[in-house]
Amino acid sequence: MTTIDGNKKICTLINVFTVEPAKQKELFDSLVAASEQVMSKMQGYISANIHMGDDGKTVTNYAQWASLQDYQKVLTVPEVMEHLKKAAGLALEFKPVTYNTIWTDGKDD
Repeated sequence: MTTIDGNKKICTLINVFTVEPAKQKELFDSLVAASEQVMSKMQGYISANIHMGDDGKTVTNYAQWASLQDYQKVLTVPEVMEHLKKAAGLALEFKPVTYNTIWTDGKDD
């Protein structure tokens, strides 16, 4: 489960994909499958959250890793690269960015 905590030093990946509307659900399903079948078994994996944009042409992956090094190491695993190539093939463009500074605010229930 995803928890956003400004006191934890983790690596956050936000990857925004732009797709043809007809491919949005296919990309979403592909990213969910990759997360469940491969990424979740990798060292340092914390969580993944896949979002389909209301615009019909955006899919965003918000993932957490224990460290930037863990995330970078995953990018050397052939099975991971196979899934990433599939996702890239469905997208018109994508931009993965890692983040390390977190500020949160929220309303108490």
